[in-house]
Amino acid sequence: MKKKENKKEQILVNIAGQDRPGLTASVMGILAQYEAEILDIGQADIHSTLTLGILIRIEEEHSGQVLKELLFKATELGVSIGFSPISDDEYEDWVNRQGKNRHILTLIGRSLTAAQMEAAAKVIASQGVNIDSIRRLTGRPSIKHPENNTRACIEFSLRGTPDRHKMQAQLMKLSAEMGFDFSLQQDDMYRRMRRLICFDMDSTLIQTECIDELAARAGVGEKVKAITERAMRGEIDFKESFTERVALLKGLDVGVMQEIAEKLPITEGVDRLMAVLKRCGYKIAILSGGFTYFGEHLQRRYGIDYMYANELEVDENGKLTGRFLGEVVDGHRKAELLKLIAQVEKVNLAQTIAVGDGANDLPMISEAGLGIAFHAKPRVVANARQSINTIGLDGVLYFLGFKDSYLNM
Repeated sequence: MKKKENKKEQILVNIAGQDRPGLTASVMGILAQYEAEILDIGQADIHSTLTLGILIRIEEEHSGQVLKELLFKATELGVSIGFSPISDDEYEDWVNRQGKNRHILTLIGRSLTAAQMEAAAKVIASQGVNIDSIRRLTGRPSIKHPENNTRACIEFSLRGTPDRHKMQAQLMKLSAEMGFDFSLQQDDMYRRMRRLICFDMDSTLIQTECIDELAARAGVGEKVKAITERAMRGEIDFKESFTERVALLKGLDVGVMQEIAEKLPITEGVDRLMAVLKRCGYKIAILSGGFTYFGEHLQRRYGIDYMYANELEVDENGKLTGRFLGEVVDGHRKAELLKLIAQVEKVNLAQTIAVGDGANDLPMISEAGLGIAFHAKPRVVANARQSINTIGLDGVLYFLGFKDSYLNM
């Protein structure tokens, strides 16, 4: 005779209260006695206040006793507990929604306010997208030493099918109006497995344009600076502007470059960012429209794997000739080099990151799996999916999903 199969039901158990060691073990001990199956579990801990949800499947004949024992245990532990029955159809509907069209929205700022959160949450809601979880990536800020609070980052895990273009435009408008940065990324395996990161150098890794520094010492600073600004805004062709600017440096002693290199103003967050990237095995490249001399200086300092820039021609007297050697590293060349390095390293383009500030960085920013405009010109911000304007370059780590607690730095 065929053994009758006992009927089962789903129950959602919600526990809230002061967190303490052994709470989860105590609850699981009771569930284990009745061979409960764990269909889902999630926990959040905010300042030692616990919220724990457990979805169980259990034989109906045992459910009353299980709930009774859990109630006693909750009283003993000083926490509140609630139960909600979940029908088979409700559960199957939940299962069918899992793993589909997931996105990560990251918000960054020197600090984040309720008004900024409200605005972002309204954009999410307007797209009919559900927030599955929220987590803080930065450490808790000090209220006694607010000067140490240099950054704040919150990450939303979203489920649904937003209009990416419209949502991006809405968030970009808010970002400019309310002073925060954001990244909206599809949550897939490539986001979790970035392997190659390419940086612009001038005004990205360093807070200056080296050609402007050289021009100032050659007495043509204002002329070169004006051309540089027009080129970075995309108003004139990069190759043309580069040739014109280099010609103005003719006769400058090459020894000036060492003096500039030793005093390069490193961008906020670069030391921390490079240390983490190297420790985590990322391949790092500098793709610069600047000069090899300064790129090599940074390459040695940070152990950078690849460096491509422009080489200035020097005559037999140690003076700049006003010409350069080889092919100009312009925007098109940067994109080519990104793809070439990815090919050499056997990295899918979706696993690459590109960071820059100028119009000549747009091709590689567009080509990379994650393109980031850093303290960039308006045209670049408008065309990049991600931008960082409020904090230092280590903000890139948060777009990659790193938490401060991971870094120990």
